[in-house]
Amino acid sequence: MTRLLSSTAALLALSAGMAQAEFAMTILHTNDFHARFEPISKYDGPCAAEDNEAGECFGGTARLVNAVRDAKARAGENVLLVDGGDQFQGTLFYTQYKGAMSAEMMNMLGYDAMTVGNHEFDDGPEVLREFAETIEFPILMSNGDVTNEPLLSDVIEKSTVVEVGGEKVGLIGLTPQDTDELASPGPNVTFSDPSEAVQAEVDRLAEEGVNKIVVLSHSGYETDKTVAENTTGVDVIVGGHTNTLLGDMEGAEGPYPTMVGDTAIVQAYAYGKFLGELNVRFDDDGNVVEAAGQPLLIDAAVAEDEATVTRIRELAEPLEEIRNRVVATTAAPIGGDREFCRAQECEMGSLIADAMLDRVRDQGIDVAIQNGGGIRASIDAGEVTMGEVLTVLPFQNTLSTFRVDGATLKAALENGVSQVEEGAGRFAQVAGMTYSFDATAEPGSRITEVMIGGEPLDESATYGVVSNNYVRNGGDGYAMFVDAADAYDYGPDLADVTAEYLAAQGAEFEPYTDGRIAAN
Repeated sequence: MTRLLSSTAALLALSAGMAQAEFAMTILHTNDFHARFEPISKYDGPCAAEDNEAGECFGGTARLVNAVRDAKARAGENVLLVDGGDQFQGTLFYTQYKGAMSAEMMNMLGYDAMTVGNHEFDDGPEVLREFAETIEFPILMSNGDVTNEPLLSDVIEKSTVVEVGGEKVGLIGLTPQDTDELASPGPNVTFSDPSEAVQAEVDRLAEEGVNKIVVLSHSGYETDKTVAENTTGVDVIVGGHTNTLLGDMEGAEGPYPTMVGDTAIVQAYAYGKFLGELNVRFDDDGNVVEAAGQPLLIDAAVAEDEATVTRIRELAEPLEEIRNRVVATTAAPIGGDREFCRAQECEMGSLIADAMLDRVRDQGIDVAIQNGGGIRASIDAGEVTMGEVLTVLPFQNTLSTFRVDGATLKAALENGVSQVEEGAGRFAQVAGMTYSFDATAEPGSRITEVMIGGEPLDESATYGVVSNNYVRNGGDGYAMFVDAADAYDYGPDLADVTAEYLAAQGAEFEPYTDGRIAAN
């Protein structure tokens, strides 16, 4: 009997030891915030104060403060707050303050780490360095080599180790491999394969005895799944870049978390509309035993923190005159949703391209090309303010005019549809031409028809083109434009051109698409 009791006691002790060996942690996460410090509308653009008071707005840093506080209270002590990149760019706040306001708000929220998004490079290494020096947490990038960039070599790490509840957790950063095409990292920063970069850091951390690994990846949902398949030792991937909503709600693209083997992949849409909350349990060897959670909708049910509202209002004062200026009226919402503008003709794309062409047509320009990724929001019906236009077109791009032959123009359109299945920002919204494409064909051979001025494209003819300076200088894969003839990149600001075109359309603008882009 004594032996039985002893055996039972030993079994209970072993069970208790196993229970103690398991480690539970909550990961709170955001991604693609894009300077949306104020509440947003259902179209992800500015939300009027009266609509916010009526409970019709989402997000905003003041709500995020309380959402994070409440989530931490639920979770207990073992909590990480991390970001999947692209805090920069998207509203007048970034235009005015660059990374300084993002740093202030993220420090106040108490982030533990973030990865470098491509938009963190929009104003070159200089602005990113200022941001990195101001934040009170590490900024990570494993597949970006900054050793030859003195402005960044001492402020960006490949990975870091944080202590959570007495346990070491390794955090690894990832940035899009094509960031040199998407932003302005400069000639001294190079980018490499994400899976290889992550595995190298996992192996190094394992040698240090770290067996719980979280990758902060601004690389997109599909790339995250590929990284999970091609690596070992990665427990969680907190994603960004593709603004992917995961969960069981309408519009979700997959489950939250998406499991690839033993790796849990999460992402929380964008613009602060959701706060991701993933609860993970690890065994003593650092393996994920359970991963569950959901993105929490940051709607009017979440109260705004008054101190934060006051601070944002102070920072907004220099912007009011610009953004409150009414430039036009629209009879219906102008659709600029990325889901459409990166895959098909969209209302905002046609508007912007027509505005560009209208501005320079008398200079012998035949066609306009606007990259879909440069379109960042929709505009709701009613009065259109300059602030709304700047939210749609926040990059301070200027009009670029140049000349290329028809073969180059076709190559540009091929580039535009080469990654349409991935929702890539290079998709071409156009004016002055129509084109058809077959998304099932191999990239490089997808364009099936191009018409300019009612005539088929002549590959040997010369055409005048207007685009934005980002595309003309090779952004989004448009390398074929870099050496274009008669290039002039210093035209008026694209947002100003669009606002003036809208204003010239009469009392009330009617949004439109007219079949200029067709999938077949």
